[in-house]
Amino acid sequence: MSDDDRARWDAKYADRGVPEPNATGGAAVFEAYWDEFPTTGHALDVACGQGTGAVWLAGRGLQVWGFDVSPVAIEQARALAARSGLGDRCRFEVADLDDGLPDGPPADVIYCARFRDRRLDAPMIARLAPGGLLAITALSQLGGAAGRFRVAPGELRAAFADLELIADGEGQGLAWLLAQRRSEATASAG
Repeated sequence: MSDDDRARWDAKYADRGVPEPNATGGAAVFEAYWDEFPTTGHALDVACGQGTGAVWLAGRGLQVWGFDVSPVAIEQARALAARSGLGDRCRFEVADLDDGLPDGPPADVIYCARFRDRRLDAPMIARLAPGGLLAITALSQLGGAAGRFRVAPGELRAAFADLELIADGEGQGLAWLLAQRRSEATASAG
């Protein structure tokens, strides 16, 4: 990502300030499916921004690694985790996703809110542990304007067709998908 883009994101987050504890951010779209999310294990928050998704997952009991291109957002995410009493369950790092996903172990949950980089689809699928859950939201052309970072109708479902779909939706400028990587036993049987 260019230095100008990073500076733009830093300015955007600096204007917002640290979110309040218990903010769910983009996770609210998954509220009806919260029982699907594990309460133990390891999670990634891709393009974590201010860390509301990571802190929500940590509050459920997961160890969460969040990364974002903005150093300002990362500092705010660390502050949010500390204010929420979850600093010991959250690790945040600056990472440029133009370079791909940072290396690490398989994840029980990969959470990605309002960020879309098609180059990361296959690496996210590969990074899921067997039985792992993908929760992703993106700006949508349905009910929103067209644009480079907006998904076309059906795009998330097609991009993650190798996963077992739990639920998805599109409209009012937002697309979302909740899907699970088949366990090794399920994959070999099906």
